[in-house]
Amino acid sequence: MKSLKTALVTSALFAASQTSAIASAAHGEVDTSLTFNSGILVLAFVGFLALVVVVQTIPAVITLYNMIKAAAEQSKQQVPAEIMPRK
Repeated sequence: MKSLKTALVTSALFAASQTSAIASAAHGEVDTSLTFNSGILVLAFVGFLALVVVVQTIPAVITLYNMIKAAAEQSKQQVPAEIMPRK
């Protein structure tokens, strides 16, 4: 049973590697010079969007730090155990 599972995994990995090898060996190359021929305004806009995303992560990181700090402080506090009588 174990050898069957090993053979199955090996054949799946071989098939996956062959599909990527066939795709990389394709002769129909794509000319990307037309695709990435953007003007300065497009690049500035993409840079601005990246800056917005980075600036929004700062409050998220600060909030996460404060949440972890508060949880750690609460775990340090010892709560006395209460014994409940059986009814």
